[in-house]
Amino acid sequence: MSIQSVIIDCDPGVDDAVALLLAFAAPALNLLAVTTVGGNVPGAKTQRNARIIRQIAGREDVPVFGGAERPLKRPPAGAGAFHGVEGLGDLEPFEPTAIVGDGPAANAIVDLVMSRPEGTVTVVILGPMTNLALAMRRERRLAERLGQVVVMGGARSEGGNITPSAEFNIWADPEAAAAVFGSGCPVIAFGLDATHQVRATEARIAAVEAINSEPARTAAAMLRFSQRVEREVVGWPTFDWGAPLHDPCPIAWLLKPELFETRPCRIEVETTSELTRGHTAVEFRVDPATAPHRWATMADGQGMFDLIIDKLKHQALEGEA
Repeated sequence: MSIQSVIIDCDPGVDDAVALLLAFAAPALNLLAVTTVGGNVPGAKTQRNARIIRQIAGREDVPVFGGAERPLKRPPAGAGAFHGVEGLGDLEPFEPTAIVGDGPAANAIVDLVMSRPEGTVTVVILGPMTNLALAMRRERRLAERLGQVVVMGGARSEGGNITPSAEFNIWADPEAAAAVFGSGCPVIAFGLDATHQVRATEARIAAVEAINSEPARTAAAMLRFSQRVEREVVGWPTFDWGAPLHDPCPIAWLLKPELFETRPCRIEVETTSELTRGHTAVEFRVDPATAPHRWATMADGQGMFDLIIDKLKHQALEGEA
């Protein structure tokens, strides 16, 4: 089994929580750190939430570093209506036992990447890209040292979920996203075109609920909350379709890339127009041999849930051993 060294940058967030629970349950991922950013809820809550999920998963061996509280140039945004006031749906927050790591997330990213061989560290970004953009400012060689940057963000054929053309993570800090996409490092983007194909249907949630472990019960509770929010706030027919599951997609791709189809492309981000702020212009008319980015066009929703269930089941069995 090939082990991948990974930093997860996130803003938990109910779907971030499911993504973290999947990553914490996956032996194929060498989790160097979890870094957090203000996004779905303010930064103080996202770093606390990451530590809560870490404790529920029993993975206090993975350091958590708090990061940027606000975007590079914009006022902080939020998505509490979709994640709950505290960011973890109906879960009652508590103060985790393990403390946050020393120093800001951007410094941790620089230190972890620059201290390892070139191209060996993957950064997964599940929220606004502020931390990585700040890290690139602090260390100009970072982009050339990185392995893959795998992001949940953007929209093309599906349209946006915060404006008609923009997805929340990119919209929240478009300048940071533009800096990362323009840095020259290889970026694989999982936008709404792919994540809307992964639906938390009743049967899939029930299968997660059937696993006898605290991480599985927590994941199922997050999915239930999303199902209710999508029905009440967005109006999706969630009992037939299920709520879309966004942030676990990049983690699933690392573990089982055959669940997705991606295409070579060039991605640019709109930063100057308020009307189209955060729009991701995805251009497929590029030379595949030199294309700087890849865009996910297809996701196997059932395969995704089979993967999540498999990892959570194995984690539960190991916990009983």
